[in-house]
Amino acid sequence: MRQIDVHQIIDNARFSRFHWMVMALCALLLIFDGYDLFIYGVVLPSIMQEWGLTPLQAGALGSYALFGMMFGALCFGTLADKIGRKKGIAICFALFSSATIINGFASNPTEFGICRFLAGLGCGGLMPNAVALMNEYAPKRLRSTLVAIMFSGYSLGGMLAAGVGIYMLPRFGWESMFFAAALPLLLLPLILWWLPESVGFLVRQGRYEQARAVLQKIQPELQIDASDQLHMSDSKGKGVAVFELFRDGRALRTLCLWLAFFCCLLMVYALSSWLPKLMANTGYSLGSSLSFLLALNFGGMAGAILGGWLGDRFNLSKVMVAFFAAAAVSISLLGFKSPTPLLYGLIFVAGATTIGTQILLYAGAAQFYGLSIRSTGLGWASGIGRNGAIVGPLLGGALMGINLPLQLNFMAFAIPGAIAAIAMSVFAVSAKRRQSAGAAMVGAKA
Repeated sequence: MRQIDVHQIIDNARFSRFHWMVMALCALLLIFDGYDLFIYGVVLPSIMQEWGLTPLQAGALGSYALFGMMFGALCFGTLADKIGRKKGIAICFALFSSATIINGFASNPTEFGICRFLAGLGCGGLMPNAVALMNEYAPKRLRSTLVAIMFSGYSLGGMLAAGVGIYMLPRFGWESMFFAAALPLLLLPLILWWLPESVGFLVRQGRYEQARAVLQKIQPELQIDASDQLHMSDSKGKGVAVFELFRDGRALRTLCLWLAFFCCLLMVYALSSWLPKLMANTGYSLGSSLSFLLALNFGGMAGAILGGWLGDRFNLSKVMVAFFAAAAVSISLLGFKSPTPLLYGLIFVAGATTIGTQILLYAGAAQFYGLSIRSTGLGWASGIGRNGAIVGPLLGGALMGINLPLQLNFMAFAIPGAIAAIAMSVFAVSAKRRQSAGAAMVGAKA
């Protein structure tokens, strides 16, 4: 009987067709998730005009989905550690797609808000589970890059929402944007057919035959017999999963991650909800305003991939510190009159260092937490961060309601970037000290 270390097989595996499949399927899930999230910023000018909403009312309405995302991330992240990532993903995907379709039939702000809350539950739960699944199957040397590429589907979804909006809003009205969610729901059975379950969950459940079949796909040349015993160094938690986030020296870094998630998501949702409206108020047409949203999401996709590549070669925490600092600078400059090419460049950089850094935060959290608490750690970080996402649209609405100059609006959106840079600096220093202390302990024992 052989003892086979599952982590060692996955960490050292060559990038194969199996990894391509997992990455593509998770990216597809997040494309639809991103479409659903960014759809509000696209339809916002239309529904404000149709229902006569004030900026503060519109900001509050945008926060319904984000409240749902907070609860969804907290509940479904922890639930998936119990029932499996695949089931968690299926429940979340079906929930947000169905609620989005129904959203198209809303006839008043109350109905609209309820549907957005239900959709938010599913969106919030899907993200941590998709990231955890990709992180679990990615080879160690490519982990940050693959998670970032996979998560760039979120930005593609935002670009898709803006692109579809440019075409469909003037022709079919805002309702058509929500009816388009029927297509992803039809694809769900096919996605689930190909998507593998977490190998760690299979081992914990004693489903060794299925786990061996998955490992054989990861490393086809490896011959695994039924008598071989699969071993994982982190297959069981010690207690209540949430408390595990603060044990073994993780408390300070967990709090730093939560603060960084909060600040990052505040910037992402403040910009995605209000950028088209702010630009429309300065004289740009609706089509031009939506093209700024395209540039924001294209920057997010590019920033995530670049950041993931840098993170695999350097220190991922330090990369995020630099990105957050760049976010604060670029967003501050958006409020000043700039030539159009420079304005698009600043929006691109702002997207790269806010949406892109959000993706890097998920990658960093997935690497920080062990297998048995990974979905819980990601879910709670995302759930705490959703408070920032809730504050973002409300902050934008409040600032517009008091008619502040454009420069001060963007200055307010930029401050969280500086705070997040400080939080991740503390995270990096704490991690280095912990690593040094561990090395010293090993040396003393030797």
